[in-house]
Amino acid sequence: MAQIDPTAIVEDGAIIEDDVVIGPYCIVSKDVKIGSGTVLKSHIVVEGNTTIGKNNRIFPFAVLGTIPQDLKYAGEETYLIIGDNNTIREHTLINTGTAGGGYKTIIGNGCLLMGHVHLGHDCILKDNIVVANSCAIAGHVEIESNSVIGGMSAIHQFCKIGENAMIGGGSILVQDIPPFCICEGNRATLRSLNINGLRRRFKDSRENINAIKKAYKEIFESGNPIAQSAENIISNDQNQYAKQLAQFVLDTKRGIPFIRKQI
Repeated sequence: MAQIDPTAIVEDGAIIEDDVVIGPYCIVSKDVKIGSGTVLKSHIVVEGNTTIGKNNRIFPFAVLGTIPQDLKYAGEETYLIIGDNNTIREHTLINTGTAGGGYKTIIGNGCLLMGHVHLGHDCILKDNIVVANSCAIAGHVEIESNSVIGGMSAIHQFCKIGENAMIGGGSILVQDIPPFCICEGNRATLRSLNINGLRRRFKDSRENINAIKKAYKEIFESGNPIAQSAENIISNDQNQYAKQLAQFVLDTKRGIPFIRKQI
């Protein structure tokens, strides 16, 4: 049986697995589903069509599943879906989706959202992402797996961040950041590859890291048009991660903020 503090309010209709813990003064609305092993510490509000998976830890004063901060929202049924093994720290705010964004805000597995994070409507976060304190992530942002968003950063709506990317603290991001890269600044620009992240990702294997390095230099430092360089890599390079970097460059809708180095 779920452990629910007597001061908590859990509305009829909420689906709560047997070993969930709901702490003091939490409010859980009728359409919420909470999976096995999840802990709501205290003073947490979970509203709307929100599904929370297994073994999540949610800390005081987080607010999950409230309606989107979008003037186009007209009361339609929208959703927040949170996977397994996530940690959501104090005062974090996560809204549901909108009709214009596919109706869903989605968080994958193993993510850490630190204190005072705002995650806007229709965002999609994949797995093992770290979002540091006081970040503001606008609607429709996509963040791929194993990325790190430095504290007090702001990300413009519709931006996309590739996997294993790192956003430096205090950055203002208004364009897309390719996988495996570091960016920082106001406005944020590419600085280099995320070498430490790549070493953690590929451990003792240098082959993939070297291929990514070569692709990065060809695309961003060769002096050739970046689309031409990316197409060349897709046509001729055998490494899947080099191709992934190149394909991201070709697919970007908001552009990539790089400064061409002198050669």
